[in-house]
Amino acid sequence: MSAAAPFVIAGRTLGPGQPVFVVAEAGVNHNGDAALARALIDAAAESGADAVKFQTFCTSALTSQSAPKATYQIETTGAGESQSQMLTRLELSVDTLAALQAHAAGRRIVFFSAPFDEASADTLEALGVPMFKIPSGEITNLPLLRHITTKGKPIILSTGMSTLDEVAAALAAIRGVADVPVALLHCLSAYPAPVGDVNLRAMDTLRERFACPVGLSDHTLGLEVALAAVARGAAIVEKHLTLDKALPGPDHRASLEPGEMAALVRGIRNVEAALGDGEKRPMPSELDTRRVARKSLVAARPIRAGEHLAKDAVAIKRPGTGVSPAELEQALGRRVRRDLAADDVIDWTVLE
Repeated sequence: MSAAAPFVIAGRTLGPGQPVFVVAEAGVNHNGDAALARALIDAAAESGADAVKFQTFCTSALTSQSAPKATYQIETTGAGESQSQMLTRLELSVDTLAALQAHAAGRRIVFFSAPFDEASADTLEALGVPMFKIPSGEITNLPLLRHITTKGKPIILSTGMSTLDEVAAALAAIRGVADVPVALLHCLSAYPAPVGDVNLRAMDTLRERFACPVGLSDHTLGLEVALAAVARGAAIVEKHLTLDKALPGPDHRASLEPGEMAALVRGIRNVEAALGDGEKRPMPSELDTRRVARKSLVAARPIRAGEHLAKDAVAIKRPGTGVSPAELEQALGRRVRRDLAADDVIDWTVLE
Protein backbone atom coordinates (compact mmCIF):
# COMPACT_ATOMS: atom_id res chain seq x y z
CA MET A 1 0.00 0.00 0.00
CA SER A 2 1.33 3.45 -0.84
CA ALA A 3 2.34 5.87 1.90
CA ALA A 4 -0.52 7.74 3.54
CA ALA A 5 -1.11 11.47 3.20
CA PRO A 6 0.58 13.53 5.93
CA PHE A 7 -1.53 13.80 9.07
CA VAL A 8 -1.36 17.42 10.23
CA ILE A 9 -3.31 18.73 13.25
CA ALA A 10 -3.06 22.30 14.53
CA GLY A 11 0.24 22.71 12.73
CA ARG A 12 1.59 19.41 14.08
CA THR A 13 2.58 16.58 11.76
CA LEU A 14 1.92 13.11 13.16
CA GLY A 15 4.08 10.20 12.21
CA PRO A 16 7.63 8.77 12.25
CA GLY A 17 10.27 11.20 13.43
CA GLN A 18 7.70 13.57 14.93
CA PRO A 19 6.85 14.15 18.60
CA VAL A 20 4.20 11.82 19.98
CA PHE A 21 0.73 13.37 19.93
CA VAL A 22 -0.64 12.86 23.44
CA VAL A 23 -4.41 12.73 23.83
CA ALA A 24 -6.00 13.06 27.26
CA GLU A 25 -9.29 11.17 26.88
CA ALA A 26 -11.89 12.98 28.97
CA GLY A 27 -14.51 10.73 27.36
CA VAL A 28 -17.53 10.55 29.64
CA ASN A 29 -15.56 11.16 32.82
CA HIS A 30 -17.39 14.49 33.14
CA ASN A 31 -20.41 12.52 34.41
CA GLY A 32 -22.70 14.86 32.48
CA ASP A 33 -21.46 17.89 34.48
CA ALA A 34 -20.20 20.80 32.36
CA ALA A 35 -18.12 22.18 35.23
CA LEU A 36 -16.39 18.82 35.65
CA ALA A 37 -15.79 18.73 31.89
CA ARG A 38 -14.11 22.14 32.04
CA ALA A 39 -11.96 20.95 34.93
CA LEU A 40 -10.88 17.97 32.84
CA ILE A 41 -9.80 20.32 30.06
CA ASP A 42 -7.80 22.32 32.58
CA ALA A 43 -6.14 19.17 33.91
CA ALA A 44 -5.33 18.00 30.38
CA ALA A 45 -3.78 21.34 29.48
CA GLU A 46 -1.77 21.49 32.70
CA SER A 47 -0.46 17.96 32.16
CA GLY A 48 1.16 18.98 28.89
CA ALA A 49 -1.10 16.81 26.72
CA ASP A 50 -1.53 17.95 23.12
CA ALA A 51 -5.26 17.33 22.92
CA VAL A 52 -8.33 16.60 25.00
CA LYS A 53 -11.00 14.30 23.59
CA PHE A 54 -14.64 13.81 24.51
CA GLN A 55 -17.38 11.48 23.28
CA THR A 56 -20.42 12.83 21.45
CA PHE A 57 -23.59 10.82 21.03
CA CYS A 58 -27.34 10.84 21.00
CA THR A 59 -28.35 7.95 23.22
CA SER A 60 -31.45 7.09 21.22
CA ALA A 61 -29.30 6.74 18.09
CA LEU A 62 -26.52 4.88 19.87
CA THR A 63 -28.24 2.09 21.77
CA SER A 64 -31.53 0.27 21.94
CA GLN A 65 -33.52 0.25 25.14
CA SER A 66 -32.75 -3.45 25.59
CA ALA A 67 -28.97 -3.24 25.09
CA PRO A 68 -27.18 -4.60 28.19
CA LYS A 69 -24.34 -2.92 29.95
CA ALA A 70 -20.85 -4.32 29.55
CA THR A 71 -19.57 -6.24 32.55
CA TYR A 72 -17.15 -3.47 33.48
CA GLN A 73 -20.02 -0.95 33.32
CA ILE A 74 -22.06 -3.07 35.72
CA GLU A 75 -19.04 -3.30 38.02
CA THR A 76 -18.55 0.47 38.02
CA THR A 77 -22.11 1.81 37.80
CA GLY A 78 -24.27 -1.06 39.03
CA ALA A 79 -26.99 -3.15 37.43
CA GLY A 80 -29.88 -0.97 38.54
CA GLU A 81 -30.10 1.01 35.30
CA SER A 82 -29.88 0.11 31.64
CA GLN A 83 -27.08 1.11 29.29
CA SER A 84 -29.49 3.60 27.72
CA GLN A 85 -30.26 5.21 31.08
CA MET A 86 -26.57 5.43 31.93
CA LEU A 87 -25.66 7.01 28.60
CA THR A 88 -28.50 9.52 28.78
CA ARG A 89 -26.92 10.92 31.94
CA LEU A 90 -23.60 11.27 30.11
CA GLU A 91 -24.77 13.17 27.02
CA LEU A 92 -23.40 16.67 26.41
CA SER A 93 -25.59 19.26 24.69
CA VAL A 94 -24.46 21.19 21.64
CA ASP A 95 -24.20 24.37 23.71
CA THR A 96 -22.05 22.60 26.28
CA LEU A 97 -19.78 21.20 23.58
CA ALA A 98 -19.36 24.66 22.07
CA ALA A 99 -18.50 26.12 25.48
CA LEU A 100 -15.99 23.35 26.12
CA GLN A 101 -14.38 23.88 22.74
CA ALA A 102 -14.00 27.58 23.50
CA HIS A 103 -12.54 26.77 26.91
CA ALA A 104 -10.01 24.40 25.33
CA ALA A 105 -9.00 27.07 22.84
CA GLY A 106 -8.37 29.43 25.74
CA ARG A 107 -6.15 26.80 27.34
CA ARG A 108 -4.30 26.25 24.04
CA ILE A 109 -5.12 22.57 23.80
CA VAL A 110 -6.65 20.81 20.79
CA PHE A 111 -10.31 19.87 21.33
CA PHE A 112 -11.96 17.03 19.45
CA SER A 113 -14.46 14.26 20.04
CA ALA A 114 -15.58 10.82 18.96
CA PRO A 115 -19.04 10.82 17.33
CA PHE A 116 -21.11 7.66 17.74
CA ASP A 117 -23.81 8.55 15.20
CA GLU A 118 -24.22 10.67 12.08
CA ALA A 119 -26.07 13.53 13.80
CA SER A 120 -23.25 13.80 16.34
CA ALA A 121 -20.69 13.90 13.54
CA ASP A 122 -22.67 16.73 11.95
CA THR A 123 -22.71 18.58 15.27
CA LEU A 124 -18.94 18.29 15.61
CA GLU A 125 -18.42 19.38 12.02
CA ALA A 126 -20.57 22.47 12.67
CA LEU A 127 -18.34 23.25 15.65
CA GLY A 128 -15.29 23.08 13.39
CA VAL A 129 -13.36 20.30 15.12
CA PRO A 130 -9.99 19.71 13.41
CA MET A 131 -10.38 15.93 13.18
CA PHE A 132 -12.63 13.01 14.05
CA LYS A 133 -11.99 10.02 16.26
CA ILE A 134 -13.81 6.81 15.38
CA PRO A 135 -14.16 4.64 18.48
CA SER A 136 -13.42 0.94 18.38
CA GLY A 137 -17.08 -0.03 18.70
CA GLU A 138 -17.91 1.77 15.44
CA ILE A 139 -15.19 0.26 13.25
CA THR A 140 -17.68 -2.04 11.50
CA ASN A 141 -20.27 0.75 11.17
CA LEU A 142 -19.20 1.46 7.62
CA PRO A 143 -22.09 3.84 6.86
CA LEU A 144 -20.96 6.04 9.78
CA LEU A 145 -17.34 5.87 8.63
CA ARG A 146 -18.34 6.98 5.15
CA HIS A 147 -20.47 9.80 6.55
CA ILE A 148 -17.61 11.07 8.71
CA THR A 149 -15.22 10.87 5.77
CA THR A 150 -17.41 13.23 3.74
CA LYS A 151 -16.38 15.98 6.17
CA GLY A 152 -12.89 15.88 4.67
CA LYS A 153 -11.15 15.95 8.05
CA PRO A 154 -8.34 13.72 9.30
CA ILE A 155 -9.53 10.58 11.10
CA ILE A 156 -8.08 8.66 14.03
CA LEU A 157 -9.47 5.13 13.92
CA SER A 158 -9.35 2.94 17.01
CA THR A 159 -9.08 -0.78 16.32
CA GLY A 160 -10.02 -2.46 19.59
CA MET A 161 -11.82 -5.83 19.25
CA SER A 162 -10.91 -5.91 15.54
CA THR A 163 -9.39 -8.38 13.15
CA LEU A 164 -6.93 -7.22 10.52
CA ASP A 165 -9.58 -7.81 7.86
CA GLU A 166 -12.03 -5.56 9.72
CA VAL A 167 -9.43 -2.81 9.88
CA ALA A 168 -8.82 -3.23 6.15
CA ALA A 169 -12.55 -3.02 5.43
CA ALA A 170 -12.88 0.15 7.51
CA LEU A 171 -9.99 1.80 5.69
CA ALA A 172 -11.41 0.73 2.34
CA ALA A 173 -14.73 2.35 3.27
CA ILE A 174 -12.97 5.58 4.24
CA ARG A 175 -10.72 5.69 1.20
CA GLY A 176 -13.62 4.84 -1.05
CA VAL A 177 -15.08 8.24 -0.15
CA ALA A 178 -12.03 10.50 0.10
CA ASP A 179 -8.28 10.38 0.53
CA VAL A 180 -8.29 11.89 4.03
CA PRO A 181 -5.35 11.33 6.37
CA VAL A 182 -5.96 8.36 8.67
CA ALA A 183 -4.10 7.24 11.78
CA LEU A 184 -4.72 3.90 13.46
CA LEU A 185 -4.75 3.25 17.19
CA HIS A 186 -4.07 -0.22 18.43
CA CYS A 187 -6.39 -0.76 21.37
CA LEU A 188 -7.50 -3.39 23.86
CA SER A 189 -11.14 -2.67 24.69
CA ALA A 190 -11.18 -3.78 28.30
CA TYR A 191 -11.45 -1.41 31.27
CA PRO A 192 -8.95 -1.82 32.79
CA ALA A 193 -7.04 -3.76 30.16
CA PRO A 194 -4.95 -6.75 31.31
CA VAL A 195 -1.33 -6.15 30.40
CA GLY A 196 -0.86 -9.67 29.05
CA ASP A 197 -3.49 -9.11 26.38
CA VAL A 198 -2.23 -5.77 25.06
CA ASN A 199 -0.06 -7.24 22.25
CA LEU A 200 1.94 -4.11 21.47
CA ARG A 201 3.59 -5.87 18.53
CA ALA A 202 0.28 -5.55 16.70
CA MET A 203 1.24 -1.88 16.23
CA ASP A 204 4.04 -3.07 13.95
CA THR A 205 1.57 -5.21 11.99
CA LEU A 206 -0.80 -2.27 11.49
CA ARG A 207 2.03 0.03 10.43
CA GLU A 208 3.46 -2.45 7.94
CA ARG A 209 0.10 -3.49 6.47
CA PHE A 210 -1.58 -0.10 6.14
CA ALA A 211 1.20 2.52 5.85
CA CYS A 212 -0.52 4.81 8.37
CA PRO A 213 0.70 6.57 11.47
CA VAL A 214 0.02 4.12 14.29
CA GLY A 215 -0.44 4.71 18.01
CA LEU A 216 -2.00 3.24 21.12
CA SER A 217 -5.25 3.85 22.93
CA ASP A 218 -4.23 2.48 26.31
CA HIS A 219 -6.63 1.26 28.99
CA THR A 220 -4.12 -0.51 31.20
CA LEU A 221 -3.47 0.66 34.72
CA GLY A 222 -0.25 2.62 35.12
CA LEU A 223 2.14 4.19 32.63
CA GLU A 224 4.43 1.36 31.55
CA VAL A 225 2.49 0.11 28.54
CA ALA A 226 2.00 3.58 27.08
CA LEU A 227 5.71 4.35 27.47
CA ALA A 228 6.61 1.02 25.87
CA ALA A 229 4.38 1.95 22.93
CA VAL A 230 6.37 5.14 22.46
CA ALA A 231 9.58 3.12 22.41
CA ARG A 232 8.00 0.96 19.69
CA GLY A 233 7.26 3.99 17.54
CA ALA A 234 3.76 5.09 18.55
CA ALA A 235 2.80 8.35 16.82
CA ILE A 236 -0.18 8.90 19.13
CA VAL A 237 -0.83 7.88 22.72
CA GLU A 238 -4.34 8.19 24.13
CA LYS A 239 -5.09 7.64 27.80
CA HIS A 240 -8.22 8.30 29.85
CA LEU A 241 -8.13 11.20 32.30
CA THR A 242 -10.19 11.62 35.46
CA LEU A 243 -10.05 14.05 38.36
CA ASP A 244 -10.55 11.18 40.80
CA LYS A 245 -10.62 7.43 40.16
CA ALA A 246 -13.17 7.07 42.95
CA LEU A 247 -15.79 9.15 41.14
CA PRO A 248 -18.91 7.30 40.00
CA GLY A 249 -19.01 6.40 36.33
CA PRO A 250 -17.96 3.66 33.93
CA ASP A 251 -14.42 4.72 33.01
CA HIS A 252 -12.87 6.44 36.04
CA ARG A 253 -11.15 3.35 37.42
CA ALA A 254 -9.23 2.78 34.15
CA SER A 255 -8.13 6.43 33.93
CA LEU A 256 -5.18 8.50 35.07
CA GLU A 257 -5.55 11.25 37.64
CA PRO A 258 -4.00 14.65 36.76
CA GLY A 259 -0.64 14.01 38.41
CA GLU A 260 -0.36 10.66 36.66
CA MET A 261 -1.22 12.21 33.30
CA ALA A 262 1.49 14.83 33.80
CA ALA A 263 3.93 12.04 34.69
CA LEU A 264 2.94 10.19 31.52
CA VAL A 265 3.58 13.23 29.34
CA ARG A 266 6.97 13.78 30.98
CA GLY A 267 7.78 10.11 30.52
CA ILE A 268 6.81 10.21 26.85
CA ARG A 269 9.02 13.22 26.21
CA ASN A 270 11.90 11.54 28.03
CA VAL A 271 11.49 8.35 26.00
CA GLU A 272 11.42 10.40 22.79
CA ALA A 273 14.64 12.14 23.81
CA ALA A 274 16.24 8.82 24.77
CA LEU A 275 15.45 7.17 21.43
CA GLY A 276 17.89 9.40 19.58
CA ASP A 277 18.83 9.05 15.91
CA GLY A 278 20.21 5.51 15.92
CA GLU A 279 23.82 6.41 15.06
CA LYS A 280 26.26 4.74 17.45
CA ARG A 281 28.81 7.34 18.53
CA PRO A 282 30.32 8.78 21.71
CA MET A 283 28.08 11.51 23.09
CA PRO A 284 29.36 14.78 24.59
CA SER A 285 28.00 13.87 28.02
CA GLU A 286 30.25 10.79 28.25
CA LEU A 287 33.53 12.21 26.97
CA ASP A 288 34.81 13.11 30.45
CA THR A 289 34.01 9.58 31.63
CA ARG A 290 35.82 8.16 28.63
CA ARG A 291 38.97 10.06 29.59
CA VAL A 292 38.78 8.66 33.12
CA ALA A 293 37.45 5.13 32.56
CA ARG A 294 39.48 4.09 29.54
CA LYS A 295 43.14 3.12 29.74
CA SER A 296 46.37 4.29 28.18
CA LEU A 297 49.92 3.06 27.86
CA VAL A 298 51.94 4.06 30.93
CA ALA A 299 55.54 3.47 31.89
CA ALA A 300 55.88 0.17 33.77
CA ARG A 301 59.29 1.33 35.03
CA PRO A 302 61.51 4.37 34.60
CA ILE A 303 62.33 4.87 30.90
CA ARG A 304 65.26 6.96 29.75
CA ALA A 305 65.19 9.34 26.81
CA GLY A 306 66.48 7.61 23.68
CA GLU A 307 65.29 4.12 24.66
CA HIS A 308 63.21 2.23 22.17
CA LEU A 309 59.88 1.47 23.77
CA ALA A 310 59.86 -2.20 24.77
CA LYS A 311 56.89 -4.28 25.74
CA ASP A 312 58.24 -4.91 29.25
CA ALA A 313 58.44 -1.14 29.77
CA VAL A 314 54.72 -0.67 29.14
CA ALA A 315 51.69 -1.15 31.39
CA ILE A 316 48.06 -0.46 30.59
CA LYS A 317 46.29 1.67 33.16
CA ARG A 318 43.85 4.52 33.59
CA PRO A 319 43.42 7.35 32.62
CA GLY A 320 42.62 7.24 28.93
CA THR A 321 44.50 10.40 28.00
CA GLY A 322 47.53 8.81 26.37
CA VAL A 323 48.21 6.25 23.66
CA SER A 324 45.32 3.78 23.51
CA PRO A 325 46.12 0.14 24.22
CA ALA A 326 44.48 -0.52 20.86
CA GLU A 327 47.58 1.17 19.35
CA LEU A 328 50.17 -0.74 21.40
CA GLU A 329 51.77 -2.40 18.37
CA GLN A 330 52.22 0.95 16.62
CA ALA A 331 53.89 2.41 19.73
CA LEU A 332 56.35 -0.41 20.46
CA GLY A 333 59.87 0.13 19.10
CA ARG A 334 59.57 3.91 18.85
CA ARG A 335 62.27 6.05 20.43
CA VAL A 336 61.29 7.85 23.65
CA ARG A 337 61.97 11.60 23.50
CA ARG A 338 62.38 12.29 27.25
CA ASP A 339 62.78 10.54 30.57
CA LEU A 340 59.63 8.95 31.99
CA ALA A 341 59.02 7.94 35.58
CA ALA A 342 57.10 4.78 36.44
CA ASP A 343 53.34 5.32 35.92
CA ASP A 344 53.81 8.34 33.66
CA VAL A 345 51.23 8.36 30.88
CA ILE A 346 52.74 7.75 27.46
CA ASP A 347 51.25 9.93 24.74
CA TRP A 348 52.31 10.38 21.15
CA THR A 349 54.25 13.56 21.93
CA VAL A 350 56.88 11.58 23.88
CA LEU A 351 57.42 9.07 21.06
CA GLU A 352 59.37 9.71 17.88
